[in-house]
Amino acid sequence: QVQLVESGGGLVQPGGSLRLSCAASGSAFSLYDMGWYRQAPGKQRELVAQIFSGGGTNYVDSVKGRCTISRDNAKYTIYLQMNSLKPEDTAVYSCNARLWGGSGYYTDYWGQGTQVTVSS
Repeated sequence: QVQLVESGGGLVQPGGSLRLSCAASGSAFSLYDMGWYRQAPGKQRELVAQIFSGGGTNYVDSVKGRCTISRDNAKYTIYLQMNSLKPEDTAVYSCNARLWGGSGYYTDYWGQGTQVTVSS
């Protein structure tokens, strides 16, 4: 099992930058696919970015070119560097850890989330 704690959210002006961090506790962190999701008020949660155990990445189209996800397996931490932030990026950002088992089975773990507000 893994516990996740996010940090780094806050209030930023449009065009600004933030770096979110997600610290994991537990074991075998390098085996987990990790991701950042966000949920804005009145909207469904959506995937923002993923970084897989093998190091590959995936981004939602709306953040491509503006966000970079990375992981430090030695520190059990992932990061989301967000640049050129827009008001529509305002949401609660949550960290996800996914551990795959056999036959397509997986287990998801979630952090509590960190608020990102982009406003002038």
